[in-house]
Amino acid sequence: MTTLDQSITVGVVGAGAMGTGIAQVAAAAGHRVILGDAAPGAVQRAQANLARAMDKLVEKQKLTRDAADQLVGNIQFQWAPLDDYDAYRACGLVIEAVVEDLDSKRTLFRGLELVTSTDAVLATNTSSLSVTSLAAGCTRPERVLGLHFFNPPPLMALVEVVPWVGSDPSVPVQAFALMQAWGKQPVLTSDTPGFIVNRVARPFYGEAIRILEEGTADAPTIDAAMKELGGFRMGPFELMDFIGNDVNLAVTKSVFASFFYDARYRPSLTQQRLVEAGFLGRKTGRGYYDYRAGAQPPAVSGGAELKKSVFDRIIAMLINEAVDAVFMRVASARDIDLAMTRGVNYPKGLLAWGEEIGLPRVLATMEELQRTYGEDRYRASPLLRRMAGDGSHFFD
Repeated sequence: MTTLDQSITVGVVGAGAMGTGIAQVAAAAGHRVILGDAAPGAVQRAQANLARAMDKLVEKQKLTRDAADQLVGNIQFQWAPLDDYDAYRACGLVIEAVVEDLDSKRTLFRGLELVTSTDAVLATNTSSLSVTSLAAGCTRPERVLGLHFFNPPPLMALVEVVPWVGSDPSVPVQAFALMQAWGKQPVLTSDTPGFIVNRVARPFYGEAIRILEEGTADAPTIDAAMKELGGFRMGPFELMDFIGNDVNLAVTKSVFASFFYDARYRPSLTQQRLVEAGFLGRKTGRGYYDYRAGAQPPAVSGGAELKKSVFDRIIAMLINEAVDAVFMRVASARDIDLAMTRGVNYPKGLLAWGEEIGLPRVLATMEELQRTYGEDRYRASPLLRRMAGDGSHFFD
């Protein structure tokens, strides 16, 4: 198997925002990088965007002009749209960042296998697809793994390192070390739907929408509760509008289907209707909020008691999900808390937060929700029940 060190050439397929950002990170670490895309003009746009990003870094004195030029000089831009993958022949690591479609990614990896060495590592930046399903389509599946970067890659520290059951054991170990050498914060996660972040974060959105649908609180009140009481930078509705309701809904649907339609991950009709209406958030001018010129920001209608009720409910759901991820061996407690703070900027790790609040109190909130609604959606993790009962802790 290729040794993943500073000497390897890194290939990136896909010159959108994610692919260009990954190429920038690898080039900044001193690698020779090959960046290509099948879409006409994509690489030219990527080079122009990267040049603007370098100019801003130089202007802010975060890079010297020479260092910025050296970084860009480390990247070999493949101007012609990719019709084969011969440009990646010398790569020891190729990271794909193409459309989130399993068939497209499988086709890409089969093409890369024809030109790369038999021990080159092939990595997918998928956020929600099964790494196992992707690897299964390869002739040398043992050298495939997931390297899930967060957007934008040059600024976000987290990388989820995702081996699958058939991975060569040396591959995730070397990939983890390489990500550290790139200045990233890698975490190791099992190949389960949503990995760590997109699994554990689901209640932040889903439970907020449920509270809205019930009429318990409006969107401004829910957002205010999570920011004022929890210290979140954005409330759930602000964040969904920022991400794009279409993107958030697609991830929710993918996780829901991948978990064989577990009620905890059920998508929302409210969000579905917004997407159908084209109200995708900031990028279309309307979402949960109105961003058009002249629109007035909505007022927060709920008081302190309502905000506390909203916060307690959503944070309990989040903590329960994080605990269950430990229970189901998705990742270690340390990596789960690192993922949520470094990947989506949560103010605290959810497991540490649960211990601060008190796991018995979190369990009581979950049990009250299940008594009220009678839904499996609100089932408490067996590990939460056990730890709340015996007083054990995740962290000493």
